[in-house]
Amino acid sequence: MSRTTRLTQPEIDELLSQRRNWSIEDDKLTRVLKFKDFVEAFAFMTQVALIAERMNHHPEWFNVYNTVRIQLTTHDVGGLSARDFELAERIDESA
Repeated sequence: MSRTTRLTQPEIDELLSQRRNWSIEDDKLTRVLKFKDFVEAFAFMTQVALIAERMNHHPEWFNVYNTVRIQLTTHDVGGLSARDFELAERIDESA
């Protein structure tokens, strides 16, 4: 499977089974994380931003106080690709 090819539903299901804190919402790989406070949430976002920049694959995200909502999709393929699951794995390692 190519990193920049749109995944099929069976491929998505298989990869999603390996990411227990993630779900599919609006055809995007989604995770919501809660932290102690805004500073911890922002520190996490900063860490993920550096990872995402190195991967040249950037999340859609939203932060309110101690909550960070992340959504991943590959716009170039119009859906999910292996790159989304690779970034999700790196995010899980940082969480």
